[in-house]
Amino acid sequence: MYKNILIPVILDHDTGAAFEAARQLADANAVFTVVHVQEPIPAYVGSQIPNEVLAHTRHEILGKLHQKTSEIPGASSRLISGHAGRAIVDFANENDVDCIVLASHKPGFQDLFLGSTANRVVHHARCSVHVIR
Repeated sequence: MYKNILIPVILDHDTGAAFEAARQLADANAVFTVVHVQEPIPAYVGSQIPNEVLAHTRHEILGKLHQKTSEIPGASSRLISGHAGRAIVDFANENDVDCIVLASHKPGFQDLFLGSTANRVVHHARCSVHVIR
């Protein structure tokens, strides 16, 4: 079915359902990319954090991301920066992704005003989007 599948993840959430859905939707030779979006730290905050702390945090995030990615044999992982919804859509467009599989929380009152990541991806992605609840 799909040949290039993007799976955005939040590192402290269960990814089993999204990974299983991606496997079910995949063509025989599909390529999987597991991506985590790290929100940028405002400059006025980042200037107060020692570089060693930032480097250590990035190293920990990459370790967790690689651990999650290992659940799908042959998948690659990417750590990207930006606002989650925009970064996921931009990454998908730039890398010819034909399907995005992402988990979503149940919408709450705050989503009426701010919008959720899944909502932004569904409305702006040029490819198919499968949302797992």
